[in-house]
Amino acid sequence: MSHQSELIATDIDAYLKQHEHKEMLRFLTCGSVDDGKSTLIGKLLYETKMIYEDQLAAIQKDSATHGTTGGGFDPALLTDGLKAEREQGITIDVAYRYFSTAKRKFIIADCPGHEQYTRNMATGASTCDLAIILIDARHGVMTQTKRHSFIVSLLGIKHVLVAVNKMDLVGYSQEVFDQIKQDYRDFATRLDMVDQHFIPLSALQGDNLVEHSPNMPWYEGSTVMHHLENVHIASDRNFIDFRYPVQFVNRPHLDFRGFCGTIASGKIKRGDQVMALPSRKTSRVKSIVTYDGDIEEAFTPMAVTLTLEDEIDVSRGDMLVRPDNVPTVAEAFDATIVWMAEEPLLPGKQYLFKQTTKMVPGSIAGIRYRIDVNTLHRQDTEQLSLNEIGRCQVRLNQLIAFDGYRGNRGTGAFIVVDRITNVTVGAGMILERTSAADRDHWDDEVDERLQVEQSNVSAAERAGRFEQQPATLLLTGLAGAGKSTIAYALERKLFDMGRAVCVLDGQNMRRGISRDLGFSVDDRSENLRRSAEVAKLMNESGLICIAAFLAPQADVRNKAADVVGHDKFLLVYLDAPLEVCRQRDQEGLYGAADAGDIANFPGVSATYETPDNADLVLATHELTVDECVDKIVQLLKKRGIVLG
Repeated sequence: MSHQSELIATDIDAYLKQHEHKEMLRFLTCGSVDDGKSTLIGKLLYETKMIYEDQLAAIQKDSATHGTTGGGFDPALLTDGLKAEREQGITIDVAYRYFSTAKRKFIIADCPGHEQYTRNMATGASTCDLAIILIDARHGVMTQTKRHSFIVSLLGIKHVLVAVNKMDLVGYSQEVFDQIKQDYRDFATRLDMVDQHFIPLSALQGDNLVEHSPNMPWYEGSTVMHHLENVHIASDRNFIDFRYPVQFVNRPHLDFRGFCGTIASGKIKRGDQVMALPSRKTSRVKSIVTYDGDIEEAFTPMAVTLTLEDEIDVSRGDMLVRPDNVPTVAEAFDATIVWMAEEPLLPGKQYLFKQTTKMVPGSIAGIRYRIDVNTLHRQDTEQLSLNEIGRCQVRLNQLIAFDGYRGNRGTGAFIVVDRITNVTVGAGMILERTSAADRDHWDDEVDERLQVEQSNVSAAERAGRFEQQPATLLLTGLAGAGKSTIAYALERKLFDMGRAVCVLDGQNMRRGISRDLGFSVDDRSENLRRSAEVAKLMNESGLICIAAFLAPQADVRNKAADVVGHDKFLLVYLDAPLEVCRQRDQEGLYGAADAGDIANFPGVSATYETPDNADLVLATHELTVDECVDKIVQLLKKRGIVLG
């Protein structure tokens, strides 16, 4: 399988030319400890006959002393080359291996599974097209499985192959495989993974690795090797946005001035107009020079030298782009950073930031939140420690040209370098400059020039007039749980009791103040932030505000409580099973979410985080609307909000 041996024997030049032009697939293996990552790679190399005879003999000898297969051939030793790895039977550093078949060339990154080597795993994944996430069939989806899946999603790897390994140890059970497949899909709905495939296998025994296994006749999908050879990756590259970071200015003599570099994305032709950033001077491409001579057109990821018709100032670190397709040029941006140093990341400290071919000084202006890679929850923090991941605000001392990492890896990635030791201490992915990315305003500082204007009507006077204390009730639950129905019924009840009350409904907010927002995680957060500010104004006017919002994230609900004030904030959770919510859905939202027409829909393609600190829980599938309203009124009286 590894080579076309007939061609090698008859025409070596033709074989080498064919081999040179094979498509390259970079992929990594990751997952929990002892899921069989190194074994899978070793077995692939063995089955594709990519192991030299002396190397194979050495591995067979070492298997008796260092192997984990009871003295038999242990293919994991092909990648676990460090002494400490063999002694412990684990992977510590990223190991790279190369092999080829008649269709493709492959570079494999064998990544460690332990939590303390998260930075190693992120390094290995940064250049990959595909990720193989291994799951031990005996243990199912583990914490490390989720952690690595999140990092794979974070680094923008579009193709994910979930390999359920060690099926031989569970009797090749289809029920076990189906359950793990469902568990993983339930978790992965929170991640950006557009292409997922699931294969049951036994790496040690070779089941479904290269050939279909007779032990699992119920599985009719492709084998691991067939999938690796045929997964479509050509469209993954960005051929639209031309980005050419200049690496070197080549001036061998007076008659030649060329700009050398690698095309990060897009394509360019001789005669095309280009713009140099940050100067914004324009010219046209005079020639495209390569080692083999001038060419008419070049595209990513080719390394070429461009000459221009005009003598404009272009230096190392500048970027050539098309005038009608320009990246963001700024000195500040938000980014997700993986911290890789023992010394924690400290906001305000000066670092060096290397993006494309440009190195500029700057600092982390602030850390918006740290991401718990085990639960995907956001946590407030003042620093990032080793292997931690957070969303940060970066401020540079110079302008740079960049794109969001999701759309362009080449111009959206950067590394953080310590200015004293010159050691790489972090890796970052720039967030898209979209409306959603710019709307995390929870922690924005208030302009000090703005003054707080005081009303001539005191809070005590309002309480005496309305016979109530101001408060905000957040009714939260899945779509179809009854939030709006109960909110307006409660408003009617309190109004009839002579109380001053209003309703803030999430959908109504989107028709006005939040009409510019979508339904992404960030947009939902911004919608609740704006609504919390409105609720606060209502409370300051003495009103009881009933807010009906899906509000799926616990940390965002807590931030809303911070805005309103915890002494005025009550959380009411409408607890209805998903099946009941689906039956109540008259607008077809769940069906549209199932079909993929609505993205990030809690309960289907996104997670709803059940409140664990609710002031009141209402089982709306068991209680009538009037019963729910009565229980909320009782809560308001108990808390001293409704007086008399």
